[in-house]
Amino acid sequence: MLQEVIDKVESSFVEEVDYGRLHESAIDGLLRDLGDPHSSLIPKSAYENFRIRTEGEYGGVGLEVVDRNGWVTVVSPIPNTPGERAGIRAGDQFFEIEGVPADTMVTEQAVEMLRGRPGTEVSVRMRRPGVEDPIPFTIEREEIQLRAVPFAVILEDGIGYVPLQTFREGSEREISTALDSLQEVEGARSLILDLRGNPGGLLDAGIAVSDLFLDADLTIVETRGRASGQNATYSAKKPNIYPGLPIVVLVDRASASASEIVAGALQDHDRAAIVGQQTFGKGSVQTLYPLTGGDVLRLTTARWYTPVGRSINRDPQTPVDRDNQGLAISGELVIPSDLSGRPEFSSMGGRMLYGGGGITPDLVVLPQTLSAQETDAVGRVFRRAGAFNIALFNYAVSYVRDHPDLKVGYTLSDKDLDMFFEIFPEWTAEVDRDALITAARFVRYHLEREIALQAWGNAGEFEQSRKHDEGLASALDLLRGVKTPGDLIEAVEQAQRSRKP
Repeated sequence: MLQEVIDKVESSFVEEVDYGRLHESAIDGLLRDLGDPHSSLIPKSAYENFRIRTEGEYGGVGLEVVDRNGWVTVVSPIPNTPGERAGIRAGDQFFEIEGVPADTMVTEQAVEMLRGRPGTEVSVRMRRPGVEDPIPFTIEREEIQLRAVPFAVILEDGIGYVPLQTFREGSEREISTALDSLQEVEGARSLILDLRGNPGGLLDAGIAVSDLFLDADLTIVETRGRASGQNATYSAKKPNIYPGLPIVVLVDRASASASEIVAGALQDHDRAAIVGQQTFGKGSVQTLYPLTGGDVLRLTTARWYTPVGRSINRDPQTPVDRDNQGLAISGELVIPSDLSGRPEFSSMGGRMLYGGGGITPDLVVLPQTLSAQETDAVGRVFRRAGAFNIALFNYAVSYVRDHPDLKVGYTLSDKDLDMFFEIFPEWTAEVDRDALITAARFVRYHLEREIALQAWGNAGEFEQSRKHDEGLASALDLLRGVKTPGDLIEAVEQAQRSRKP
């Protein structure tokens, strides 16, 4: 019947229609009617980027780029890649790629030209602030391996910190390599695994990461679907590599999917303490089905459950409590956890856990939030978010250039903020100056982070922002003096009791 309707519309509608577009519209409507935000059609043109995010490898030059000021601009060169070794810097703008003028290109076009088979060369000319003529570079493409773990550090008292940005093939190897180095070289005795902002990824990757910290044969996750092939229980296959290591897992509202699998498995087995905000609540599994012509159908085929049987899937129709929400200094929305009506479960050790609506942390820690007046001012800045972000980037690049002796831990002065407000009239004219002054705490936070990122990369940005990180501070408090996973669970329970009225 569907095909009959499409054929009739194509042949008899009063105006000429695109036959291929009719099929796309029909598919979009069918998937939309499922009421599932995770089922979609991935066009052939977009599938390559999807594959890179999950597999993490491609042939290219290793530059992160965005559209800025009408030019494709380098945000940062990925460390130890051809682009960085060639000398391309943050703030450089593409003037030409392979002789083709880049002033009319969008990011996707530039990226397509920069990618290619490893071993081949690409020639570019770059505009650089303070340099009159475009600078020529010839760069040999390599296989670029995107990092799931951008850095790892010891914070204090033997507490290691490892951020995991995404779940892809090999994520568990990156964690293990980073953690082994922290233990062997710097004497790490405990771990903070940061899954904040991690949207997840491959189911297998979430299972593999969980397997690093659980005893063999312990359940990690169970999937249940209509088709028999979708029903499976996944357990740890290897001996626990880090059996005595106390672990705190940091999560927030952007921690989803495989992040929630890891947090749920370690929480259910009393293997780690979960700290932060309630997670996203993506408790479903998607299967990819290649279609004729190269498009790919991404379809939800199962739900997954934690070892004690919790579904943490959030109903997309559940209304958000907007009366109690706030705005963090980072600009992220803050919504307190609501446990009313949530199904209750017990961990393997008998602790109270909750199902539905995401993973509820053992210790809920909300970020620094703005006042109502500041929030209103930031809302006015958000109306010109594009111009604001361009200004942040441009100011950071020039600030790093003008302050070669800058050290981590610096604080921007009021004079620095005034210069930021004055130096870019093309965007400050678009934003109420009173709003900028009222939002100064928010502006300073983002300026300091952007400057640190341009000066020292991800690790420097993290170190610079630590003073604002309430979740990290709580994790450190829990781990100080803790020697075993059991000690950590006792510390969590004590912290929970101290919070009760």
